[in-house]
This record gives sequence, C-alpha cells and structure tokens, in this order.
Amino acid sequence: MTTPTELAGFLQQNHRRRRPAPSAGVDLVAAAHGTADPRGIRVVHELVREMARQRPDLPISLGFVDVDVPALPGLVGRVIADAGEAVVVPLLLSGGYHVHVDIAAEAARYPGRVHTTPALGPHPVLADILADHLGDLSHTDRVILAAAGSSDPRALADCTETADLLSTRIDRPVTTAYISGEGEPLTSVLSRTPGRLAVATYLLAPGYFA
Repeated sequence: MTTPTELAGFLQQNHRRRRPAPSAGVDLVAAAHGTADPRGIRVVHELVREMARQRPDLPISLGFVDVDVPALPGLVGRVIADAGEAVVVPLLLSGGYHVHVDIAAEAARYPGRVHTTPALGPHPVLADILADHLGDLSHTDRVILAAAGSSDPRALADCTETADLLSTRIDRPVTTAYISGEGEPLTSVLSRTPGRLAVATYLLAPGYFA
C-alpha cells in the first residue's frame, strides 16, 4: 500500500500530465471506493488532506462510489450547485466498473460541467512505488502482484500492465493475482508458483482485502 504523500504527489503530477490544470471556479472531487475498515478510511482522508496541502488553490471534496458516505452522486450535485464545474479524480488503481460506469455517469449527468480523469494506474510511478515498498529482492525469484480484482476486463488489463511495468522496473518476473472478482485468485497463484516469492500489495489502503 502506498503512503498518502506518495499518492498525493503522483496525483498532482499525473493530473497535470493528463489534462490542463483546473481554472478558478473548478473544484476537485476525489472519488474513493470506500471501506468498512476505519484504518482504510483514515488513510483515504489523509490522502485527500495531503492533496489539499499540495494544491491549496483548489477546493477538494471526498466522495465514495461504494460502502461509505458521502455518496459520489449527491456530493457532485452539491459541488456543481456551488462551484459550477468539477473534475472528478478516481482514487482507484485501475479502470473498472466504478470508473467507467459510476464516475462516468456523473460526467454524463452534467455534460460540460463535470470532467473526469482516468484511474491512477497503470503508470510507471506506481511501479516505482511498488518497487520501493518491496525493498531488497536479492533473495527473491518472482513477485506476485496482489490486486483487489474486478469483473471488468479493462481493470484486469490495467493490472496486467502494472505487473509488466513492475517487472521491467525490478528485472524479475511478476505474476498478477486477484483477491476477488475474475482472474486467478491469489491463493492459486501462490500455490503453483515455484521459487522464492514476494507479494506486492496493489491496494490503495488497509482494509479487508489487505
């Protein structure tokens, strides 16, 4: 799991790369999945506070696509009523159902007023963070990238690309495994993979999956 400071810096860099900087009068809306685990909620709130510290010129709100409140649709409605325009930034590591359906629905509901950015990954910076967290791999033969999983094949493809980026970064084979959804389960990948293994936890925050 990445730290809030690492992710906030990446969000700022990635946001500039993928779309022009927001102008005055545009609010950022961070869209997280949500979790029942209070540790995960604390990490997400800390991430958004770090985003606000790095971009004090932009009002930033936090909404959730599942489990927690405020729910994203209601929050976006309130932001649009107040600011007139918003950019929704998914705090999600891959582009699955929540990005392509839930978050996209907000842009469709307010055409020209709500804009969205892609999911955080895949991206070389995330591979760098994963490599840093893995540390010394001199006694490791292979790495397993453990992702949350999804029923959306686009999310699985994003995770596979992240595994490829990490493999290039650490010069070792990386196999993707999943904790839920479609794709091969983590337990299965671990049981069939020979050699000395390390697991790269590809999750945004602590919670049930971690």
